[in-house]
Amino acid sequence: MVNLQKMFKQLKRERKRAQKGLEHLDDAISAFGKVVGKAGRRAATQTEKTVRRVRRKMSAAARKRIAAAQRARWAKVRALKKVM
Repeated sequence: MVNLQKMFKQLKRERKRAQKGLEHLDDAISAFGKVVGKAGRRAATQTEKTVRRVRRKMSAAARKRIAAAQRARWAKVRALKKVM
């Protein structure tokens, strides 16, 4: 049990250290952005957005609608092939 408590404290210390490191990086990024100017900040923001891109979740109903629409498109293509 003592080992688990030591590990827990060590993990908390490591998290605190990592947070401080991130704060320093944020400060450096904002300082650099001020030096570069508006265009540089805009480009940096766009880069951050592409890096942090989060996938949206699609409902099951939406997936079914999309699948049905795609099946209909393929059916139309196959029907045209049979006519030719």
